[in-house]
Amino acid sequence: MTSVEFRTHHKSKTRGNSDIINQWQMNGSDYRQSLSDFDATETRFSAWTPVTNKACNQQLFQERTTLILHWFDLWTNRQRKEFICQLLKRCSKTQLKFTRDCLAESVPITRMDFTAVLPRFLSLYIMSFLSPRDICSAAQVCWHWRFLAEQDCLWSPKCNRLGWFLPYSPSDHEYGAWKRHYVACTASLDILTPREAAGVYGTLNESLTAPEEQQDRWREHKIRQTIRQKVAEHKQAALKTRRAWLNTSKLGTSFTGTIHKPLSLTAAVVQLGDKCRLKNSLSSVDIREPRLDLSLNNTLGSTCATSLLKTMSSLFTQPVKSSYSPLPHFLLVSSSVPGYELLLSAVQVSVVVLPYDSQGMTLEALLSLAERVIQGRMVQSLGILVTGSTEEITLTDGMSISEKTVLKPGVREFWENLCGWVVPASEGGSLDIFAPLAASVAGMDLMRKLSVLSGLNVRAPTGICTGSYQHILSEWSGSGDFPPLVYLHETFLLSWCRQAEWIEEACKHLRKQLGPQLHFMCQEIRGRILGLFLWDHIKMPVISLKSEVMQCLLHGLVALMNETPDDPLDFLGHFLLKSSVSNGLKNMDPLFLTESASFNGLDPESPKGLLSDADRRSAVCKELLNSEKIYVRQLQAVATVYYTPLRAALDSNRAIISSVSLITIFCPLLDILETNSVFLKELTERWEEWGPLQCVGDICVKFCTKLRVYTNFFNNYPTILRSIDKCREMLPVFRSFLKRHDRTVATRMLSLQELFLTPSARVEEYMTLFQVLTLHTPSEHPDYTQITSALNSLLTYRDFIHKLKKSLDRDLRIMEAQSTIQSCPNLLEESRYLITRQDVALLSCLNADIAASLRMYEHVSDLGLFLFNDALVLTERSVSNVPFCLAVNTTHTFLASVALHCLNLTEITDTKYVRNAFQLESPKRQWICATDREEDKIRLLSALRSAINAAITRN
Repeated sequence: MTSVEFRTHHKSKTRGNSDIINQWQMNGSDYRQSLSDFDATETRFSAWTPVTNKACNQQLFQERTTLILHWFDLWTNRQRKEFICQLLKRCSKTQLKFTRDCLAESVPITRMDFTAVLPRFLSLYIMSFLSPRDICSAAQVCWHWRFLAEQDCLWSPKCNRLGWFLPYSPSDHEYGAWKRHYVACTASLDILTPREAAGVYGTLNESLTAPEEQQDRWREHKIRQTIRQKVAEHKQAALKTRRAWLNTSKLGTSFTGTIHKPLSLTAAVVQLGDKCRLKNSLSSVDIREPRLDLSLNNTLGSTCATSLLKTMSSLFTQPVKSSYSPLPHFLLVSSSVPGYELLLSAVQVSVVVLPYDSQGMTLEALLSLAERVIQGRMVQSLGILVTGSTEEITLTDGMSISEKTVLKPGVREFWENLCGWVVPASEGGSLDIFAPLAASVAGMDLMRKLSVLSGLNVRAPTGICTGSYQHILSEWSGSGDFPPLVYLHETFLLSWCRQAEWIEEACKHLRKQLGPQLHFMCQEIRGRILGLFLWDHIKMPVISLKSEVMQCLLHGLVALMNETPDDPLDFLGHFLLKSSVSNGLKNMDPLFLTESASFNGLDPESPKGLLSDADRRSAVCKELLNSEKIYVRQLQAVATVYYTPLRAALDSNRAIISSVSLITIFCPLLDILETNSVFLKELTERWEEWGPLQCVGDICVKFCTKLRVYTNFFNNYPTILRSIDKCREMLPVFRSFLKRHDRTVATRMLSLQELFLTPSARVEEYMTLFQVLTLHTPSEHPDYTQITSALNSLLTYRDFIHKLKKSLDRDLRIMEAQSTIQSCPNLLEESRYLITRQDVALLSCLNADIAASLRMYEHVSDLGLFLFNDALVLTERSVSNVPFCLAVNTTHTFLASVALHCLNLTEITDTKYVRNAFQLESPKRQWICATDREEDKIRLLSALRSAINAAITRN
């Protein structure tokens, strides 16, 4: 188109537009209204904008909008953009927000910063998979990314994995401390040569001759040249395998989708260089060589580090002497073990111990607590000190690990994760279970399955010794050191094994009185123990002197017990004098009382690992006979000390108690005495004619057919105790009678009620001894069938006793909770039992309409949660102190009761305003609660979730 044509077209187009405008002006509503002589007060900003007539105003607005849109269609792209900018500048904020929403609907956002949308903990979780280089690169994006990239939760695990620990605890308002510590430790990885170190710090080594110095320089040059070659090869290989979209930073290759292990190429180079340089300068000094963890993924860095290790090894002509720090041992101690507080005081220094409350505990919560205690470290062995029998162990209440349940998914995952922190069996890793599993076939099968599942050497006691937890002192399966002495001190262990049941009675009262203050007392005791340890460490010569004296006295006392001379003091004095003159103390082997014949009933001259099945069977039968004599003697004490005088007083018309009470209390136990006296007589006759083919199974079967006397006793056992209490309260004569005869030499310093405990404990001992006897009796032996039959009868009977004990224990716990809670409805119902109880704080959210991380909470009151298998009881808890006393009085007032299948549980994420919080919601109310410690929260929530799931399944 020529310029003339363009001008003609433009004029025609302009003239056409003018005609349109003129026509619009003549036909417009504003023009017609203006002809009607509108007053100036009825228009705004223009005579063409009527105000009073809404219909005309709307029509005028539509016509002007049509005109502007027509103009907008005729404009170019640049003109349209300029018009939009000027229009947006004239808009208010509300109009701009409306425009933004319209644009978001028509043009949705496809790319945005995920850290601005996701919660902060999710953004940090994503960044935790990055390597340190990539995190530093991410910090350069913006200030918000830099704030996230310097959080301690990202850098603390990386420092701990490399063994770099911050020497102080950062304050609440300080961040970036762990990153600075990581950078400082990384910058100090370079090592000085011996000559450089001598120039900076000085040296204690003798000066080298010229040839030796020249050889040292040549070796140093060779090491540096080898390191440079390997680093260059690593960079070339990394460049070839690097993906095109990765970062090309000079700091090195970036994150490739795999989390780097603690040993990187730089760390391997530094450690190997250190190892090379220390060959001559420190060859005569013991050094602690760092363990090289080469268990990397099949990446290029691990391959290069491994090849570099082989290359550096060729430069050595003499090995470097190293001494590794011993790995700790890990011990789990359940609160269901009687007197477990004494065991905690007996733990060795090299043992990491985890005491836990078995009530309301689950396997998931126990594994979480173990992970917090171990902190990712490897341990040499794992000890499990819990209640159990010859066939199973009870880690938590309601969870028994047996041959049938060990391969369940949840139980199997627990053992795999727990045993994953133990070194392999090839390095001496073992699993030590303090229950007589090695005494039965089912226990041995459980040990084999655990060994296959964990890959460790599983050890357990054989259970030959009888008494209060003295099976721990018997012979253990497997080889190696005596496991109890690996974890516990011998003196405390012996005291606990003999008196565990009686110590438990005292500990119950102490826990009840000091329960609210045990947490604070434990912290104070830890501090005092640490101070005492440091004080003793300073006076090390005094400790060694005392230990020598104690060892010498120990050997003298042992010799005194073995010799039994007429004048013990004279014998002990001569023994100590002889030891000091001949220095016999250093020549003596350490003697452990747990290995003496008085505990295991075996010949001390026979090696433990060389005993045959016949010898073990003889030892079991001997232990059965000896323990039966002690048991019958205790039963005879009841008849001689209590029953005979009471019966004589009744026959002489001077009755102390009535005939009905006498029969109710003593007849069931006297029937047991008659049955066991016959059993003891037959055992004695068989032992006098003992031989390899001698049988005891027939008399065991005969004894099991008379177990109905035990059934009668256990069914009437609660009635017997109530009768004794009632007679003691109502009859002063009987009260005086018990005061004269209780806890005397004839009763083994036991009371009448304590003597009535012996039948239940004896049934458990029968189980262990019969199982050991079955285990060491060959199948072709004539006694095998009879022993197996007797064992099966006892297994069935033991289940009956366990059900009775469990039912009574549940009822007692519910009754105790009932008496604790004021104004509480009846809690004792069929099939209901108490799982756990927990003290919590009731919180109130002050601003629930803001983000969860910024919400403030107020402590309203204290609550007590009583978790049953079908309901959750909430109580209002109040604490009051007693004058001149450390103990406090805690009272609970009934607040609410919620059925578990109607209860919703929500966990609240920890923030700087609230910790260890969770929310309970019923159909009508909700409670925000918090515990003092994270361990309590983990245990409570785990038990609560399990109970809720079980209640929903039942309904």
